[in-house]
Amino acid sequence: MIYAEYNGSSPLLRPVREYLKTRLDSNLFANPNAIHSLGQKLSRGMMKSRQIISDILRCHPDQIIFNSGSSEGISQIFHSILEKSDPIKKIIVTSPIEHSVIPNALSYYERFKGFKILYVDIDQEGRVLISHLEKILKENENKIAMVTIMAVNNETGVFQPYKEISELCLNEGIEYFCDTTQLIGKGEFHFDQSGLDYAVCSGHKLGALSGSGFLIAKDPTKLLPLVFGSTQEKGLRGGTQHYLGIETLAIALNDFEQNKNNLQLLKEAKLSFENSIKNDFPEVKIIGDAAPRLSGTTLIGYPGIHGQAVQIELESHDIFVTTSAACLDNQPETSKVLKAMGIEDHIGRGVIRISLSYSQGVNEYSNIAVALKGAYTKLGRIQSF
Repeated sequence: MIYAEYNGSSPLLRPVREYLKTRLDSNLFANPNAIHSLGQKLSRGMMKSRQIISDILRCHPDQIIFNSGSSEGISQIFHSILEKSDPIKKIIVTSPIEHSVIPNALSYYERFKGFKILYVDIDQEGRVLISHLEKILKENENKIAMVTIMAVNNETGVFQPYKEISELCLNEGIEYFCDTTQLIGKGEFHFDQSGLDYAVCSGHKLGALSGSGFLIAKDPTKLLPLVFGSTQEKGLRGGTQHYLGIETLAIALNDFEQNKNNLQLLKEAKLSFENSIKNDFPEVKIIGDAAPRLSGTTLIGYPGIHGQAVQIELESHDIFVTTSAACLDNQPETSKVLKAMGIEDHIGRGVIRISLSYSQGVNEYSNIAVALKGAYTKLGRIQSF
């Protein structure tokens, strides 16, 4: 089997699996907030994990708030910024290529809280235009509550100029939340050099346990609790912590840190794969290939062939991919991200996303290439639309 859907959800990394086997055999389970010795041992484990994560991502341990993942983190960040924003600041600036959690949150604040949403233009490779963002910020001076633009697009793998965005927002005194879900654990990221006010992470995107994650806040005192409880996470996230998940977050990020040199090998293997496909099928379109992308992400479409048909063909060879985003896999239409990029339907409805990891992806591309070429040859004779 070849699993090529790491942007959707990553299997547990080998070091995480090995750790969990030993960890479960230890039979150490308690409430980490209890003062007895078992609780305190778990609490120390969480402290160690927090320190490991902060060292790798270069933030202060107190800036990390553990939670269930990015969706919760995003919800808390929006709640914290927008529920107490200045009444004259009723504009939120975003891009048309955000993960669905962002437009869903924006829709709520637009409909029920009276905020206005402004969208930054993007270029044909799917990168936001800094010049247009500058224009929006100048035209709406002192009226903007926040900017929310992602670091890496989950469908195309294209990097956004988040450091430049951070600098613009800092100069204008505007809080900037950047969805870093597809960056942390997949590419180099240092919070202290990013200029971001807020970042988020989901454990299942980097090979840790599902249901674990965290947000990073430059100034945690600005956060409001979204989940009420007791004193957990300094009162900012109630509920007994998912301490096993937290431990696996540290294991997974440590594995990335030790093996991040493999990203270059993964990138080289990906580019060789893409060139091989394009050489045999010149009509194929690789989305965003002229822009900086994640090392292991390819969004590729054959004009006139449905992506779901390609997906089914690959699955018959035990190769698992998705069409654009995993959460939209059952919708056979051009995604909003590709529409925003100006990708026409005869290409957009035909894309599949191949996303692999530094931990195992380098050796998978040759088998994927053989199967994909076979699928294109077969389906090209009976084009769907």
